[in-house]
Amino acid sequence: MTITSPHNDKLKALRKLRQRRHDRDRTGQFVAEGEDLLAAADAAGWTPVQRFAVSGSGLPGIEVDAAALRSASDLASGTRTLAIYNERWEAAALGGLCVYLHGVGDPGNVGSVLRTAAAFGASCVALGPGTADPFSPRAVRASMGAIFTVPVAHSTPARLPGTTIALDARAERPLCAVAADLVPQAEISVLVGAERDGLPDEAIAGADHLARIPIATDSLNAAVAAAVALYELTRRISLA
Repeated sequence: MTITSPHNDKLKALRKLRQRRHDRDRTGQFVAEGEDLLAAADAAGWTPVQRFAVSGSGLPGIEVDAAALRSASDLASGTRTLAIYNERWEAAALGGLCVYLHGVGDPGNVGSVLRTAAAFGASCVALGPGTADPFSPRAVRASMGAIFTVPVAHSTPARLPGTTIALDARAERPLCAVAADLVPQAEISVLVGAERDGLPDEAIAGADHLARIPIATDSLNAAVAAAVALYELTRRISLA
C-alpha cells in the first residue's frame, strides 16, 4: 500500500534520523538518499533496515507518494529513493594507513575525508572529540558512498595504531621529508586537526613525528590536508 501522507509514522521516524543526531545515537541508525548512494550500499553488502521509493518509479522499497517522500528528503529537489541503515563502528582504529580527525566539526569535511580515504586505500578514519557525525546526512552525501566501505571508529591520539604523524603548521620538517623516512612502515596514523584550531597540545606532544604541509597561506582546509597527507604517504609507499 502506497504511503501518501507526510505525517505517516515511518516518514516521521525517517525525518528524525535525518535531522537529529540524538535520534541517530539513540537508535544507531542513519539515512542515505539517492540512487547512487543506495547503489553504493548495495555494492558494499549493506542491507537496509527500511527502503523507500517513489510510487511508480520501479525502484525497490516501500512505495511513497512523491510529495510525501519529498517531505522526508534532505535534497532541495527531492529524491526518488532513500533508506535507513544500521551504523557500523569498529571497536578501535584499524592498523594500516589510518586518518585521525580531531575537532573537525564540519560534516562535509568529514565526508570528504572518508571519500579521500577510500580513494587512497586507507584502513580507517578515526574520530576524536569534537568531530562531526560521519553518519549525518551531509557527511554521508559528501562521502559519495565511502561511508559504506571505509571503517570508522572513535579514538583518541593515544589509542591510534602504529607510528603517528601529527600535522602541525609550526613543525620544522615538511611532510615529504617525514614520509620519506618512515615509508615503508606497517602502520601509520596521520593526525589532522580543525582548520582554525589545529590539533590540541597533548596530541602534538604525544605524536611520534610532527610534519607540516608547506603552503603560502596560514591555514589549509582539514579535508584538503588529509588528502595531501594520504597522497604523499601512498606515493612513498608505491616508490618503496
